[in-house]
Amino acid sequence: HRFHCWKRGGHGTVNLESALAGSCDTYFYDLSLRVGIDKIQAMALRLGLGKRTGIDLPHERGGFIPTRSWKLATTKESWQHGETLINAIGQGFVLTTPLQLAVMAARIANGGKTVLPHLVKNTQLPPPQDLGIAKKNLDLVKNGLIAVVNKPVGTAFGERIKEPGMEMAGKTGTSQVRRISTSERATGVIKNENLPWIQRDHALFTGFAPIDKPQYAIGIVVEHGGSGAHVAAPIARDILLECQKRNPARG
Repeated sequence: HRFHCWKRGGHGTVNLESALAGSCDTYFYDLSLRVGIDKIQAMALRLGLGKRTGIDLPHERGGFIPTRSWKLATTKESWQHGETLINAIGQGFVLTTPLQLAVMAARIANGGKTVLPHLVKNTQLPPPQDLGIAKKNLDLVKNGLIAVVNKPVGTAFGERIKEPGMEMAGKTGTSQVRRISTSERATGVIKNENLPWIQRDHALFTGFAPIDKPQYAIGIVVEHGGSGAHVAAPIARDILLECQKRNPARG
């Protein structure tokens, strides 16, 4: 199979920050093959994906992050390199919830510490635990998430918070729900608005604000909404801005 970036013609030379900012699929395809799906799964679990958060609500779903051994045990088939690529960008077997996305954003924003979501204030929560992620690595990712929203090359630059001191960081996502054939790619991928609703991409955004001293984390999923940058990011922006404006601690 051929694996393509969403941007026809590609992004040119990128590093981690600019790859996150521009959502360069091929950068993360290449990186995933160097890391491998099992290490990707291990880090995803540390950041809160692939398992229940423990929120005080019934029927919480745990999501799922695959491994080689899981596929072999479940399907009796070996893991394929191409599966590493698509699962690394959140597709394939990967399942997650908006709450898990918010927890992941919070753990990145707070310097790599556990955070457990609850509906009501609970003074009996255990103290945060360090996840053992190197600060220099977290800072690289955080800088990329800041660039997504606050640099012109970022996919959500047009939806940024412009009020000084309230800026947000985050990551857009457009979750493909149908396969794009080689012939369609050659003639031009059909736009979401020209597809039946059920075949349109899901729009995602996860992030935090303010970027200097994060207090709020968010996960947005709009089913069949299309572009994460144009549909999910504006919702996140409005919510995070209003939360900060209503915070009595701001005086």
